[in-house]
Amino acid sequence: MCQDGRRKFLAKPTVFVLNGYDYLLVFLLLCSVVPIAAFTLSALLRPRRTGAERRTTYESGMEPQGEAWVQFNIRYYMFALVFVVFDVETVFLYPWAVAFSQLGVLAFIEALIFIAILVIALVYAWRKGALEWS
Repeated sequence: MCQDGRRKFLAKPTVFVLNGYDYLLVFLLLCSVVPIAAFTLSALLRPRRTGAERRTTYESGMEPQGEAWVQFNIRYYMFALVFVVFDVETVFLYPWAVAFSQLGVLAFIEALIFIAILVIALVYAWRKGALEWS
C-alpha cells in the first residue's frame, strides 16, 4: 500500500500462454529436427569415393545401354491414369459398401451416380484408345 491508501500495481510483462499446446510445440520441434539430423548424418557418413563406375545407372544387374533420357509413348500415361481412376473408385466404394445397411436410399442413388460417371470415363477412354496396348 502506498501512503495515500491505494494499492500500488507493478507493471508485469504480458506473456501469452497457450495452455495445452506444449506437446504440439515439442512435436513441431521434433518434426523439424529429425529430417535435418537425418540429412546431416547421411552427409557425414556416406562414402566419398567417386568414379566412372559409380556414376553409371544400375538396374537389376544389367549394364545400361543407350541414353538415360527416353521419351515414352503417351499410351503408357493414359493407361496409368485409367488405372488410378478405377483404383480411387475402389477406395471410395469400400467404406460405402461397409456402411450400406445404415445409409439408406439416398446414399445408394449417390453411389449409382458415382459409378455412372466412372463408366462414362471408361467408355471415353476406351473410345480414345487408351486401353489398347498395341
